[in-house]
Amino acid sequence: MDTPVRVVGDEAGNVINTSSNPEYGYVRLEQVKSVIDDNGFLRRKTRSALVQGTVDELKAAGFYAGQTLPGKIVILESLEPFNQKDPSRDLKIAGSTGIPCTQGGQPIYRKSLYTERANMEDVPVDHDNVDELRAAYEAAKSNSTAIQPNTEFEV
Repeated sequence: MDTPVRVVGDEAGNVINTSSNPEYGYVRLEQVKSVIDDNGFLRRKTRSALVQGTVDELKAAGFYAGQTLPGKIVILESLEPFNQKDPSRDLKIAGSTGIPCTQGGQPIYRKSLYTERANMEDVPVDHDNVDELRAAYEAAKSNSTAIQPNTEFEV
């Protein structure tokens, strides 16, 4: 049901992206996973993860566009930040609302990780700020339908 993990390249086939410090970079990986939701509905979702390292080590690893890798991409969620220096970096944001998902008032942090460990699984944390998110989605929906074009001035 799941596709193999693949190395993603740009239009020219380059796979190593440099960070703000040119000595370091990353390679982007993708995998399409079949996920069955709480209502029993199957959806195919594309997951992505980054393999980070020095540019020299990434080059030496020999990554190339379209390459398949063993392993999988897992989603880890936590009430503790993954990055202590910049906790906002991994906030789990609800769609286009810009609102962080929370549990008991605490923000949920989310990270995608590539692993070759067969026994490693997703670690979800359920959010409980459902009413806040529904209100934000409803407000966005009503704002998008509130502005109607004026047909009196059509040319």
